Amino acid sequence: GQVVYSIAEETERGASVGNIAKDLGIDAATLSARKCRMITSSSKQYFYINASTGALSVNEPIDREQLCELKSACLLSYELVLENPLELYRMEFKVLDINDNSPSFSLSDYHINVPEFLSPGTRFTLPNAQDPDEGTNSVQNYTLSPDEHFHLEMQTRGDGSKYPELVLKKALDREQQATHRLLLTAKDGGDPPKSGDVPVIVTVLDTNDNAPEFEHSVYRANILENSPSGTLVVQVHATDLDEGPNGEVRYSFSNTSSADLQRMFLIHPHTGEVTVNGILAVQRPLLEMLIEARDNGAFGMSSTAKLLVEITDVNNHGPEITITSLSSPVPEDAVPGTVIALLSIMDKDPGENGKVTCQIPDNLPFQLKPSLENYYSLVTSGLLDRELISGYNITITVTDLGSPPITTQKTLWVQISDVNDNPPVFSADMFDVFVEENNPLGAFLYQVSASDPDIGENGRVSYTLRNSTVAGSALASLLSVSLANGSIYAKRAFDFEQLRSFYFQVEAKDNGSPALSAAITVNVYISDQNDNAPAILYPISQNGSVAVEVVPRLADEDYLVTKVVADDEDNAQNAWLSYHLAHSSDSTLFHLAPHSGELRTTRSLRSTDFLKHKVVVVVRDHGDPPLSSTVTVGILLADTLPQALPDFDDSGEPPPLLNATNIYLIVSLACVSCIFAAFLLFLAVVRL
Repeated sequence: GQVVYSIAEETERGASVGNIAKDLGIDAATLSARKCRMITSSSKQYFYINASTGALSVNEPIDREQLCELKSACLLSYELVLENPLELYRMEFKVLDINDNSPSFSLSDYHINVPEFLSPGTRFTLPNAQDPDEGTNSVQNYTLSPDEHFHLEMQTRGDGSKYPELVLKKALDREQQATHRLLLTAKDGGDPPKSGDVPVIVTVLDTNDNAPEFEHSVYRANILENSPSGTLVVQVHATDLDEGPNGEVRYSFSNTSSADLQRMFLIHPHTGEVTVNGILAVQRPLLEMLIEARDNGAFGMSSTAKLLVEITDVNNHGPEITITSLSSPVPEDAVPGTVIALLSIMDKDPGENGKVTCQIPDNLPFQLKPSLENYYSLVTSGLLDRELISGYNITITVTDLGSPPITTQKTLWVQISDVNDNPPVFSADMFDVFVEENNPLGAFLYQVSASDPDIGENGRVSYTLRNSTVAGSALASLLSVSLANGSIYAKRAFDFEQLRSFYFQVEAKDNGSPALSAAITVNVYISDQNDNAPAILYPISQNGSVAVEVVPRLADEDYLVTKVVADDEDNAQNAWLSYHLAHSSDSTLFHLAPHSGELRTTRSLRSTDFLKHKVVVVVRDHGDPPLSSTVTVGILLADTLPQALPDFDDSGEPPPLLNATNIYLIVSLACVSCIFAAFLLFLAVVRL
């Protein structure tokens, strides 16, 4: 058997549908015993059967649109199974539609792009609304919100269904109104009716009929000179009433802007941000550029704006010192104010940052004087002396007036050249030279030396003897001097006894122009050599004769017989004389004082003494070796001076027993005697 039920969707849980026992003619009391149950292919159990009474009720509300979607008839099939005996009944539930759904559109909003150049009458398709209800509960008509440019018209398809169209009734102007917002409403035929709407957004498509316009015709910006790369300078903005590519604005520097500025700055083509690109190497504080804004239309339109960038200087450049001219070496006789060097001092910073102060150390004989703009002259401010300081390291310090200041230093080496401003100088005011007499010819005596602090030819010294005479002789005949080294040589032997000392002058002259000279006095002291024997001054022997002294015959002891007087032309110990008796005819009668040369009697004279005596006196000096002279003194013992002096050739002493004559006589007598004795012996023998 089969039974069909109708039930409205969304019926509440527990609502009665019918009685299956009654409708199928089954005893309700047997349902439980026969294990009554409902079988369906649906995942949900929408109905419940009471096994005791057979009452059929709603177990879960049914959503027809969810269950059957777009089916025109919505049926649920169940099988009723009974056992003992086994019986199978078919059950169908027809779900009836109610107006529980409003019309809806598949899109939350609907967009239509309309070129602004289209003429009125142009049609545009609108979306269809969906209503899962059926029959009159589904969509029945559409309405459109009022608009002066659009209205709604319904069109019929070939299957008889209707659809809405949007019709342009007035020309569009995107620049006046780029978007038109309409509201399309769909209504169903339920009771009460339900509706759904969707915004219809009409976008007016642009044609490129507007050029971009900047917000400002002139943009001004101020940045620091040392701003790093990437620093934002300014952001320009231009608007284009067109849209799409026609309204897309790209920014760039105008070709009229200098290439240097275009390299110094970057402009973002889309955002209009102008940024620093690299180092701002500019010498002027205000930069002017033109920025172009151009749209992306097929025939791009553009406009320009001026960008003025003021560069605020920071003290990022140190002073630069350039030596444009340098005179070195500088002669030491340069007068104060002599220009040594010309300096160029530049600071690339403008304003106070580019102003500088320039100085050199105070303890130098130089000063800086401003010359032309940015030029300084280095001049001498005092006297120079190469012999004291031969060169100067001059440190030039330049400081700008920035904050903080930057200092630059440069060192110049200024060499001082020599001029002949110093005469030769001897190490002493006077030199003493000692030389022994009888020196060899060409003997080296002394070397004078003079120094000259000048250099080169100005300091090369040569030596000469100044003309003078010594003891009536020209100095040049006595001495010579080496021109190069000042060595003094003797040109002849000196004789102390003739010339004991003399002086002369040696002149030292440099080779400068004009030459300068100095002279020194050299005192020559000739030292004595023992080259002179003592000279006997008294007693004097003439022509080889013996000097005779008369002594009374009865003279007492220590009677002064005579005094030997001698002189030695030598000097010092060479002239120290001593007296000695070399021979005396009677050594007991006379003695000689060794220092005074006094010859005195040793005892009183006797009458028996010989009348004449002879003594030999030796006078000896103390030289090394010593030299000596002798004098023979004849002494006559007489009370008065005889008229004729006796001959003292026999020495005035008793004749010797065996003098040469006596020997000859004795020998002769002996020979004669021997001959006579021999003759007598011969006679005797003959007689015998």
